[in-house]
Amino acid sequence: MRAMFIMSQRWNDLLFMHWPVPATQMRGLVPSSLELDLFDASAWVSVTPFYLSHLRPRGLPPLPGVSAFPEVNVRTYVTRAGRAGVYFFSLDAGNRLAVTGARATYHLPYFRALMTITRVPGKVQYHSHRTHPNARPAELSVEYGAIGDVYRSAPGSLDHFLTERYSLFALDGRRVYRADIAHEPWPLQPAEVTIRTNTMASAAGIDVVGRPRASFAKRLDVGVALPRRA
Repeated sequence: MRAMFIMSQRWNDLLFMHWPVPATQMRGLVPSSLELDLFDASAWVSVTPFYLSHLRPRGLPPLPGVSAFPEVNVRTYVTRAGRAGVYFFSLDAGNRLAVTGARATYHLPYFRALMTITRVPGKVQYHSHRTHPNARPAELSVEYGAIGDVYRSAPGSLDHFLTERYSLFALDGRRVYRADIAHEPWPLQPAEVTIRTNTMASAAGIDVVGRPRASFAKRLDVGVALPRRA
Protein backbone atom coordinates (compact mmCIF):
# COMPACT_ATOMS: atom_id res chain seq x y z
CA MET A 1 0.00 0.00 0.00
CA ARG A 2 1.36 3.40 -0.96
CA ALA A 3 1.72 5.90 1.88
CA MET A 4 -0.72 8.81 1.85
CA PHE A 5 0.99 11.99 2.98
CA ILE A 6 -1.52 14.01 4.96
CA MET A 7 0.66 16.62 6.60
CA SER A 8 3.61 18.84 5.77
CA GLN A 9 6.12 20.61 7.99
CA ARG A 10 9.51 22.30 7.85
CA TRP A 11 12.53 21.48 10.02
CA ASN A 12 14.79 24.48 10.65
CA ASP A 13 18.27 24.91 12.19
CA LEU A 14 18.52 21.20 12.93
CA LEU A 15 21.51 19.73 14.72
CA PHE A 16 22.36 16.03 14.53
CA MET A 17 24.44 14.73 17.45
CA HIS A 18 25.27 11.03 17.10
CA TRP A 19 27.03 8.64 19.48
CA PRO A 20 27.88 4.94 19.06
CA VAL A 21 26.34 2.67 21.69
CA PRO A 22 27.08 -1.04 22.29
CA ALA A 23 24.44 -3.14 20.58
CA THR A 24 23.97 -5.18 23.77
CA GLN A 25 23.00 -2.05 25.70
CA MET A 26 20.62 -0.84 23.00
CA ARG A 27 19.00 -4.26 22.59
CA GLY A 28 17.72 -4.08 26.15
CA LEU A 29 16.05 -0.72 25.49
CA VAL A 30 14.38 -1.28 22.09
CA PRO A 31 11.25 -3.44 21.87
CA SER A 32 11.92 -6.98 20.68
CA SER A 33 9.46 -6.52 17.79
CA LEU A 34 12.03 -4.23 16.14
CA GLU A 35 15.46 -5.31 14.91
CA LEU A 36 18.44 -3.12 15.68
CA ASP A 37 20.02 -1.56 12.61
CA LEU A 38 23.79 -1.50 13.14
CA PHE A 39 26.71 0.20 11.41
CA ASP A 40 30.04 -1.59 11.77
CA ALA A 41 28.49 -3.74 14.53
CA SER A 42 27.51 -0.69 16.61
CA ALA A 43 24.14 0.77 17.46
CA TRP A 44 23.76 4.56 17.42
CA VAL A 45 21.75 7.07 19.41
CA SER A 46 21.06 10.58 18.15
CA VAL A 47 19.88 13.76 19.85
CA THR A 48 18.37 16.23 17.37
CA PRO A 49 17.22 19.72 18.42
CA PHE A 50 15.48 21.85 15.78
CA TYR A 51 12.67 24.31 15.18
CA LEU A 52 9.53 22.97 13.50
CA SER A 53 7.45 25.38 11.39
CA HIS A 54 4.84 25.44 8.61
CA LEU A 55 2.95 22.53 10.17
CA ARG A 56 -0.29 22.06 8.27
CA PRO A 57 -2.65 19.41 6.94
CA ARG A 58 -2.23 18.73 3.23
CA GLY A 59 -4.01 21.38 1.17
CA LEU A 60 -4.79 23.62 4.14
CA PRO A 61 -3.07 26.66 5.69
CA PRO A 62 -0.96 26.35 8.85
CA LEU A 63 -2.93 25.62 12.02
CA PRO A 64 -3.17 28.57 14.45
CA GLY A 65 -1.36 27.96 17.70
CA VAL A 66 0.28 24.70 16.64
CA SER A 67 2.14 25.41 13.40
CA ALA A 68 5.55 26.31 14.86
CA PHE A 69 7.49 25.24 17.97
CA PRO A 70 10.89 23.91 19.13
CA GLU A 71 11.43 20.16 19.33
CA VAL A 72 14.25 17.83 20.39
CA ASN A 73 14.28 14.09 19.68
CA VAL A 74 16.22 11.11 21.00
CA ARG A 75 16.30 8.23 18.52
CA THR A 76 18.00 5.08 17.36
CA TYR A 77 17.92 3.01 14.17
CA VAL A 78 15.89 -0.12 13.54
CA THR A 79 14.33 -2.32 10.88
CA ARG A 80 11.01 -4.12 10.65
CA ALA A 81 10.25 -6.62 7.88
CA GLY A 82 13.23 -5.33 5.93
CA ARG A 83 12.19 -1.67 6.19
CA ALA A 84 14.78 0.64 7.75
CA GLY A 85 13.59 3.41 10.02
CA VAL A 86 13.83 5.34 13.28
CA TYR A 87 12.68 4.41 16.76
CA PHE A 88 12.16 7.32 19.16
CA PHE A 89 12.87 7.15 22.87
CA SER A 90 11.49 10.65 23.34
CA LEU A 91 10.28 13.72 21.48
CA ASP A 92 10.15 16.87 23.60
CA ALA A 93 8.18 19.80 22.21
CA GLY A 94 7.37 23.30 23.31
CA ASN A 95 3.70 23.12 22.35
CA ARG A 96 1.03 21.42 24.48
CA LEU A 97 -1.40 20.86 21.60
CA ALA A 98 1.26 19.29 19.40
CA VAL A 99 2.29 16.91 22.18
CA THR A 100 -1.30 15.81 22.78
CA GLY A 101 -2.06 15.37 19.08
CA ALA A 102 1.11 13.44 18.26
CA ARG A 103 0.70 11.10 21.20
CA ALA A 104 -2.87 10.27 20.15
CA THR A 105 -2.32 10.00 16.39
CA TYR A 106 1.21 8.62 16.01
CA HIS A 107 1.63 6.65 19.28
CA LEU A 108 4.91 8.49 19.87
CA PRO A 109 6.46 9.30 23.28
CA TYR A 110 6.05 13.08 23.09
CA PHE A 111 6.71 15.16 26.21
CA ARG A 112 5.97 18.77 27.09
CA ALA A 113 8.98 21.00 27.70
CA LEU A 114 9.97 24.60 28.26
CA MET A 115 12.18 25.50 25.31
CA THR A 116 13.95 28.56 23.95
CA ILE A 117 15.93 29.20 20.79
CA THR A 118 18.15 32.25 20.39
CA ARG A 119 19.83 32.94 17.06
CA VAL A 120 23.04 34.97 17.03
CA PRO A 121 25.32 35.47 14.01
CA GLY A 122 26.38 32.02 12.86
CA LYS A 123 25.11 30.26 15.99
CA VAL A 124 21.95 28.78 17.51
CA GLN A 125 21.55 28.74 21.30
CA TYR A 126 19.07 26.03 22.26
CA HIS A 127 17.62 25.21 25.69
CA SER A 128 15.05 22.57 26.64
CA HIS A 129 13.76 21.52 30.07
CA ARG A 130 11.19 18.71 30.23
CA THR A 131 8.07 19.58 32.24
CA HIS A 132 5.76 16.69 31.32
CA PRO A 133 3.94 15.26 34.38
CA ASN A 134 5.44 12.05 35.76
CA ALA A 135 8.15 11.93 33.08
CA ARG A 136 11.84 11.38 33.69
CA PRO A 137 13.74 14.69 33.91
CA ALA A 138 15.62 15.64 30.76
CA GLU A 139 17.47 18.79 29.79
CA LEU A 140 19.49 20.08 26.87
CA SER A 141 21.54 23.26 26.65
CA VAL A 142 23.68 23.54 23.55
CA GLU A 143 25.14 26.08 21.15
CA TYR A 144 25.82 25.10 17.57
CA GLY A 145 26.37 26.31 14.05
CA ALA A 146 27.54 25.27 10.60
CA ILE A 147 31.28 25.45 9.85
CA GLY A 148 31.43 24.20 6.27
CA ASP A 149 29.70 23.88 2.92
CA VAL A 150 26.55 21.87 2.22
CA TYR A 151 27.09 18.27 1.16
CA ARG A 152 24.91 15.24 0.42
CA SER A 153 25.84 12.02 2.18
CA ALA A 154 27.02 9.15 -0.01
CA PRO A 155 25.10 5.84 0.05
CA GLY A 156 26.94 3.39 2.28
CA SER A 157 28.50 6.14 4.42
CA LEU A 158 27.82 6.58 8.13
CA ASP A 159 26.15 9.97 7.54
CA HIS A 160 23.78 8.36 5.03
CA PHE A 161 22.96 5.55 7.48
CA LEU A 162 22.20 8.03 10.26
CA THR A 163 20.16 10.60 8.34
CA GLU A 164 18.50 9.19 5.23
CA ARG A 165 15.61 7.48 7.01
CA TYR A 166 12.11 7.59 5.58
CA SER A 167 10.03 5.68 8.14
CA LEU A 168 9.41 5.88 11.86
CA PHE A 169 8.21 3.06 14.08
CA ALA A 170 6.14 3.34 17.24
CA LEU A 171 4.38 0.90 19.56
CA ASP A 172 0.97 0.98 21.17
CA GLY A 173 1.13 -1.94 23.56
CA ARG A 174 2.19 -4.88 21.37
CA ARG A 175 1.03 -3.30 18.12
CA VAL A 176 3.74 -1.84 15.89
CA TYR A 177 2.94 1.17 13.71
CA ARG A 178 4.92 2.66 10.85
CA ALA A 179 4.61 6.18 9.47
CA ASP A 180 6.49 7.12 6.32
CA ILE A 181 7.99 10.52 5.56
CA ALA A 182 9.15 12.13 2.33
CA HIS A 183 11.80 14.77 1.72
CA GLU A 184 14.78 15.64 -0.43
CA PRO A 185 18.18 14.26 0.62
CA TRP A 186 19.52 16.07 3.68
CA PRO A 187 21.53 19.26 2.93
CA LEU A 188 24.12 18.57 5.62
CA GLN A 189 26.92 20.82 6.81
CA PRO A 190 29.72 20.11 9.28
CA ALA A 191 28.79 21.52 12.69
CA GLU A 192 30.58 23.00 15.66
CA VAL A 193 28.88 22.18 18.96
CA THR A 194 29.27 23.34 22.55
CA ILE A 195 27.30 21.16 24.96
CA ARG A 196 26.58 22.71 28.34
CA THR A 197 23.95 20.23 29.56
CA ASN A 198 22.69 17.04 27.96
CA THR A 199 20.64 14.50 29.89
CA MET A 200 18.35 13.61 26.99
CA ALA A 201 19.87 10.18 26.28
CA SER A 202 20.50 9.31 29.93
CA ALA A 203 16.80 9.94 30.63
CA ALA A 204 16.16 6.99 28.30
CA GLY A 205 18.75 4.83 30.06
CA ILE A 206 21.48 5.34 27.45
CA ASP A 207 25.06 6.24 28.29
CA VAL A 208 26.83 8.43 25.73
CA VAL A 209 30.57 9.02 25.89
CA GLY A 210 32.80 11.60 24.23
CA ARG A 211 32.18 14.20 21.58
CA PRO A 212 29.28 13.52 19.21
CA ARG A 213 29.47 13.15 15.47
CA ALA A 214 27.73 16.40 14.54
CA SER A 215 26.11 17.90 11.45
CA PHE A 216 23.74 20.77 10.75
CA ALA A 217 20.87 21.36 8.33
CA LYS A 218 19.45 24.82 7.78
CA ARG A 219 16.06 23.77 6.39
CA LEU A 220 14.19 20.72 5.15
CA ASP A 221 10.58 20.44 3.97
CA VAL A 222 8.90 17.17 4.92
CA GLY A 223 5.70 15.29 4.13
CA VAL A 224 4.31 12.92 6.78
CA ALA A 225 1.91 10.01 6.26
CA LEU A 226 -0.64 8.56 8.66
CA PRO A 227 0.65 5.68 10.76
CA ARG A 228 -0.44 2.16 9.85
CA ARG A 229 0.07 -1.29 11.33
CA ALA A 230 3.53 -2.55 10.44
